[in-house]
Amino acid sequence: MPVVHLPAPGQPHVIVEAAGEGGILDLDPAAVTDLYKAHGALLFRGFGVDVAQFGAFAQQYCRTSVVNESRGRTPIDMAANIHSVDGGTGPFALHPELSREPWKPDVAFFACLAAPSHGGQTTLCDGIAMVRELPAEVREGLEGRRLVYYKPVWPELLAYWLGTATPGDADLASPPPGCPYQFRRLPDGGVLRFFTRPALHKPMFAAAPAFGNFLLFARFTRGIRDHPVLDDGRPVPEAWLQAIQAAGERLSVPVGWQAGDLVMLDNTRFMHGRTAITDPGERRIATHFGYLDFAIPDPEEPADPIWRRENFEPPRQP
Repeated sequence: MPVVHLPAPGQPHVIVEAAGEGGILDLDPAAVTDLYKAHGALLFRGFGVDVAQFGAFAQQYCRTSVVNESRGRTPIDMAANIHSVDGGTGPFALHPELSREPWKPDVAFFACLAAPSHGGQTTLCDGIAMVRELPAEVREGLEGRRLVYYKPVWPELLAYWLGTATPGDADLASPPPGCPYQFRRLPDGGVLRFFTRPALHKPMFAAAPAFGNFLLFARFTRGIRDHPVLDDGRPVPEAWLQAIQAAGERLSVPVGWQAGDLVMLDNTRFMHGRTAITDPGERRIATHFGYLDFAIPDPEEPADPIWRRENFEPPRQP
């Protein structure tokens, strides 16, 4: 039996440590699922996970997966939808994976194929703990509010979701039931897509509210101050963003990667980031982002969305 270290102060994640049993695929999926639901972040260590085992492990829990179309990711195993992380070297602010889109995955898997000797640590932060850590004025300012994600369109995207690359006003006003966006015609005739989510949301397997969205990554990694915006169209105040970032820095815990490690994160509860990478040539992390067999889908998703029916690759922006 593996040795299970439950979360403790300074360690928000469960550590499941090999103790002489078989490989990671020999673990009891029901026991893993129970730990995942209860705690939201699992680090499997000592199992010597390789690419094939990584893909097979993820597929034990996920019916479908999604391609993260962000630039800089390279395929490792296309058949299993396993890709590298972003190829840059800078630090990343806390974020849930693909929180900039309405198909945010349920779960994020990471596997360390080659460990860095310095830097390049993945950081973890419990979004429920983040809400408790926020200053009262920021927490109260976010309660009951929504974030709005406005994004551009292009002909292929319009054709994918609306069935036409040149939609009329009636098409924009009534997207098909499976479309996750709303649309707005601009005065110059252009079109924007948008979706909204609560600023503080309920995770899939917890009752307490959590913070987990694109705000910190947009502001502190990409330098964007107005994406997403609040439901009144105004940017989130800079003072709030600074306070949220400071709370995240206090709560973040680094994972010092060892080769063969695997991390399984509840992407509806936990955020992750990374420290700056010293030598990109020695750090190789694999990713897989999926939708759980035992999911409780977000009620704000479309009914029976495509990403829960089949492996999903969004239309790529030119």
